[in-house]
Amino acid sequence: MDKKTEKLEHLEKKVLLFGGIYSNLQALEKLIQISEKEGIPSENCICTGDIIGYCAQPEETIQVFKKWGAKSIAGNVEIQLRNGADDCGCDFTKGSRCDSFSEQWYPFAKSKLSADSLAFLKTLPDHLQCDFGSKKITVVHGSYFNVSEFIFKSTPWETKYTNFIATNSNIIIAGHSGLPFQEKQNELWWINPGVIGMPANDGQPQVWYAILENKNDTILCAFKSFIYNHKLTNQRMKKEQLPEAYANSILTGLWDNMEILPESEKKLQGKKIRL
Repeated sequence: MDKKTEKLEHLEKKVLLFGGIYSNLQALEKLIQISEKEGIPSENCICTGDIIGYCAQPEETIQVFKKWGAKSIAGNVEIQLRNGADDCGCDFTKGSRCDSFSEQWYPFAKSKLSADSLAFLKTLPDHLQCDFGSKKITVVHGSYFNVSEFIFKSTPWETKYTNFIATNSNIIIAGHSGLPFQEKQNELWWINPGVIGMPANDGQPQVWYAILENKNDTILCAFKSFIYNHKLTNQRMKKEQLPEAYANSILTGLWDNMEILPESEKKLQGKKIRL
């Protein structure tokens, strides 16, 4: 199937970037409050996909997101759900803990979504593109070539670079990996703002996002974090008998396992994130 790229109007001033809501309604509600406090309109708020995921309120999360009016691309979870697939398409190793857990949360999410929410997921593009100042931005989930590709800070620049060439972009905004980071080389800039539905394996319950700002055609990126009502999120996950390991991660800020992480990122577990 051909990939759908949606062209946005030329964006100005501030853009709020985030990913991986993961059915975490409490985190989404807090982020909406933050966007309003920052004076960032909903059309300047962009999600890198995976609105649906590990937590307990998939239907409510979709409906609140839809009402908010922010922009999003389709993550692998949205693609699988709208296609009626039986798995999340996360590209986890077969038989791994992540794969086993997905056999619990994915059917739960699939069972909760209304026809209206599924119809909304079908409207989401694979990529977004826009101009910001004199720079061209492309938003991808994993990578431009593979929605489920895990790209981290330690991923070789050569792998990232092919995305800039394919999209003719100056800035790539990506998601999927769950960890916030940035890398800049020769005026090309890869930004992963992090996710708001799960902590970043740093031992803190806070979650991450980023704000891009255009000041006289100088683009600035500020990574930010926030605490939300994570105890309620944990309680709702336990009530629905979703994976206890993920519910615990909401509280501890530590991932149950690091199967998807390269060695460089594994060594950072429990350490303060510096961006």
